[in-house]
Amino acid sequence: MQSFMDRKMYDLSLAKGRTVQKIYLTLLAIAKRIAALTKHRQYDIIYMQRELFPLGGVVVERYLKKKGAVLCFDYDDALFIKKPSRYNSIATFFRSPTKTLDIFKVVDCVVAGNKWLQESAQKHGARRAETIEVAEDVSRYILPEDRASRATVTIGWLGSPSTSKYLFEIEGALRRVASEFSDVRFLMVGGGELIMPGVPWVLRDWSLTGEVDALAEIDIGLMPLPSEDWALGKSGGKARTYMAAGVVPICSAIGYNNELVVQGETGCLCSSEEEWYSTIAELVQSPGRREKMSASARNYVIENFSVEDKASQMNRLFSDLVRRDEEGVTKAKAAD
Repeated sequence: MQSFMDRKMYDLSLAKGRTVQKIYLTLLAIAKRIAALTKHRQYDIIYMQRELFPLGGVVVERYLKKKGAVLCFDYDDALFIKKPSRYNSIATFFRSPTKTLDIFKVVDCVVAGNKWLQESAQKHGARRAETIEVAEDVSRYILPEDRASRATVTIGWLGSPSTSKYLFEIEGALRRVASEFSDVRFLMVGGGELIMPGVPWVLRDWSLTGEVDALAEIDIGLMPLPSEDWALGKSGGKARTYMAAGVVPICSAIGYNNELVVQGETGCLCSSEEEWYSTIAELVQSPGRREKMSASARNYVIENFSVEDKASQMNRLFSDLVRRDEEGVTKAKAAD
């Protein structure tokens, strides 16, 4: 396993400015990736979570395919739709959405996080595309026994600075909730600096252990999305994490969210700001309903997104890809 970005580079990518340092770390990461790819013959499959290199075309992918490598491309976002970064204008300038479309045509298989992404890959020339949804390890989450009886209801959001802007889609609803309910607390993890007048967000940096601790505090988890094609590519990661931790998710009624969340049972779906307000307000005042939905949401994840089940799906896919590759090599030798 070899990640293009280490933690230092990722944190830097979310910071404004510091261009020279960003360029240096990018060049260093490129060198490390090239070194790793020189060993490609040691492996049966090269599994790509995003492109091999964030900048430039698919020259390396084509080269590896020509050399007989089996390539599998994993994606759970609509990477073929351009979304400018407010932190890294250089990367935005060089990044090309069409690169993802080119990758579809080169690799042996595309693994998509939802059906819409799978169909998009097939539409744009993928020779094979499969949907394997992201797994959740529910064992890592803490389930507080007093969640339903706590005096203060915590409304939370988990994410990154690049996506915290979507909270402004429901700013009016949140402001109304904050003004009408004195027993409500707002907790944001990983969103960076967010100023929302009238909504007193408690801000925390993200960490793996910190996420688990925060989810134990949160009663209601928010996942607002804009009404646009890019949102159709979202694979429900935030909502699924809430559900696994026993947090009641409230999500925008768009794309995969409509498949993941069973309305009124494992969470709530909203199509307007008024619905966001009324749904949050109702849940704040209904600890019994929150408790019931919390249990249903967690059980739904256990039944449908276990690590064991998704690992089994991946294993079957890998075995089939290797078998087909070996058959192809055998046929090619026989033809010679």
